[in-house]
Amino acid sequence: MTKGTVLVTGASGYIAGFIIKDLIAGGWAVRGTIRSLAKADAVRASLGLTADQLPLMAADLTADPGWNEAAAGCDFVQHIASPLPTGAVRTDDDLIIPARDGALRLLRAAKAGGVKRVVMTSSVAAMYYGMAGKDRTYNEANWSDLTAPTTNAYAKSKTIAERAARDWVAAEGSGMEYCTINPALVLGPVLGTDFSGSLAVVTKLLGGELPGLPAIGFGICDVRDIAAAHIAAMTTPGIDGGRFLCSGDYLAMADVAAILKSRLADQAKRVPTLRLPNFLVRLSALFDPEIKLVIPELGRTRVADSSHARAVIGWNPRPAAETIVDTARSLIAAGLVKG
Repeated sequence: MTKGTVLVTGASGYIAGFIIKDLIAGGWAVRGTIRSLAKADAVRASLGLTADQLPLMAADLTADPGWNEAAAGCDFVQHIASPLPTGAVRTDDDLIIPARDGALRLLRAAKAGGVKRVVMTSSVAAMYYGMAGKDRTYNEANWSDLTAPTTNAYAKSKTIAERAARDWVAAEGSGMEYCTINPALVLGPVLGTDFSGSLAVVTKLLGGELPGLPAIGFGICDVRDIAAAHIAAMTTPGIDGGRFLCSGDYLAMADVAAILKSRLADQAKRVPTLRLPNFLVRLSALFDPEIKLVIPELGRTRVADSSHARAVIGWNPRPAAETIVDTARSLIAAGLVKG
């Protein structure tokens, strides 16, 4: 007998895969949504699951069909689906509209289906951007400033989607609980060849795709720990409205490179050691739209205070160095980069 039924949206996604595996291992019945059922067999194969273990339904963030059927009869929803850029986007709305409207479609369907609680994946991007000062510590009280010129399209999409969801639940969601997990940069082992763009930090370093190391950094979190945070947020009582910032150690790009060099030896021979001066990065950004995205981060330290997540949902992240090494070894073993 199962504990209940959980809908996981965006079941083909990186974080979603680990949530699905952990839920099933924990005795939950799971169903998932993907944009096209043409990917169903590949998604299940990457997770080592059968069609009986993981029923999949077609539902797209940009359209209504499928959401009511997917949510009907579920006890909980893990709303993981959201667009993630791999480079520059044409307009902000390319990310904002599907993230916001998709969240609202899901919430309406969840409410109609009698769902008890929705856990939504947001991001530290909804907290970090547009703030004055280069060295800051952030917590759940912070919201990104949508009017700031340094707030990029992805940060706007996560901020707008989370605010819209919270407003809708407050106005229309009586009887249904809602909370968010706001992770920093998510790394960790891969489950297949279709992995998150967030792993580009490690793939580009290992593959020698970067001429040097820009003065940028990240809060690091492990996909396995983020999956655990989502499930804890689903099952912990008394946290309706909760917002949980999940970030481990803050590491500069040079720190990540040094960990790879020291722990992987010859497999990290392509990892650069040269630190790039800021002026050179800015010059390169004139010709490369992907580099342009990191310019606001040069020389800035964004430290996350995850004490609330640790105290309320018992979040206990593993060391960032362990996550980085596990990421690299997994990518090499899967043939996704050449060590």
